[in-house]
Amino acid sequence: MFVLYLGNEGEDDNENRFHPDWMDAVHARLDEVEASEGPAALVITATGKFFSNGLDVQWIFGNLDGLPEYLDRSHTIFSRLLSFPLPTVAAIGGHAFGAGAMMAISADFQVMRSDRGFFCLPEVDLGMPFTVGMAALINSRLPKQTAIEAMTTGRRYGGPDALGAGIIQTAVPGEDVLPTAIKHAASLVAKRGPNLAGIKRSIHGALLDDLAIETRGTGLTFGQ
Repeated sequence: MFVLYLGNEGEDDNENRFHPDWMDAVHARLDEVEASEGPAALVITATGKFFSNGLDVQWIFGNLDGLPEYLDRSHTIFSRLLSFPLPTVAAIGGHAFGAGAMMAISADFQVMRSDRGFFCLPEVDLGMPFTVGMAALINSRLPKQTAIEAMTTGRRYGGPDALGAGIIQTAVPGEDVLPTAIKHAASLVAKRGPNLAGIKRSIHGALLDDLAIETRGTGLTFGQ
C-alpha cells in the first residue's frame, strides 16, 4: 500500500499548489510507486487545511509567457492518475480547490471529510477560464448537472453535499478519512497491472486525448 502525501506529512500550512517544482515532485513519487512490484494500491492525501489549493497563481503572474506550458504540465498530473496502473483513492481531508479538485477527481475513488473542508471550482469568480482538458475532465468525471453547477457558480461543496452531488463516493469524519481510503484501496491491490491501466485508458480515452491538447494557440487568457 502506498500513501502519497501532497505536502510534508504532519505540516498544517501546506497549500500544495501546482508550482512547477511541486508537480515534478509528484511525478517523481508516482515514478517510484509505478516502478515497485507486487500487489499494491495508491492513496493520495495531505495533512492540514488543504488537500490542494490548485494552480500557483503567484507563479503564473510572474511567468505569464510560460502559462501555456505550465497549464499543459498540470494536465499531465491528471492524465497520469487517470491511467495509473494501480487502483487510486483520493483521501480529501482538507479543501480541494480548482486544479486541486480536478486532481482529486482524477483518482479512481474519492473519500472526503464530512465535517470540514470544501470541494470547489472557483474559476468563474476568479476570471479564469477552463482549458479544453480541464473542462473535459470535469464533464467526464462529474454528473452533468453537477458539472454545470460547479463550473458556473463556483459552489463550495462540503462532504455531505459532495456525496449528494455525485462528486465523491464516501464522506466520513476527519479522523476516518485516511483509514477509510486505505481500507478501500487495500481491497483492490490485486487489480494492479497493465490490464488495469489498459482498462482505464479505454474508459478515459477521449478525456486523455483532450488533456493532451496543447494550450498554446487556444486563445486562453486570464480575466475573461
